[in-house]
Amino acid sequence: MRFMLIVKANKDSETGKLPTEAELNAMGAFNEELFKSGVLLAGEGLLSSAKGTRVKFASGKSTIVDGPFAETKELVGGFWILQVKSKEEAVAWARKVPFVDGEIEVRQVAESQDFAASDPSGEVRRKEEALRQRVSAQS
Repeated sequence: MRFMLIVKANKDSETGKLPTEAELNAMGAFNEELFKSGVLLAGEGLLSSAKGTRVKFASGKSTIVDGPFAETKELVGGFWILQVKSKEEAVAWARKVPFVDGEIEVRQVAESQDFAASDPSGEVRRKEEALRQRVSAQS
């Protein structure tokens, strides 16, 4: 099972305040632990929403809105994607994140079989799996 640990943005990350050297070292050690355990698939921090853009869709049309965005509690500040055996294991990893203050949202990544009812022939799932294999081969 894949899970995304979503780091919620906060005032510091949105104002562009960088982590301290000690915080960077602690996060590096945590990332190394994830890697050595074999569960880490990906993980990155994100720059502030001031450097971001939203693309909103309504009635088939798109609208562009440039950041910064006001509602910090709704923003993502970074993420990890883990391959683990259960939600409980993902939560256990989230509890180890070396934050003094912060919030991590744990969400399971949808797999193609989760959409079986919408794809009774399996054709869409076969195409999706073929695309995933091509993407993996590129990296």
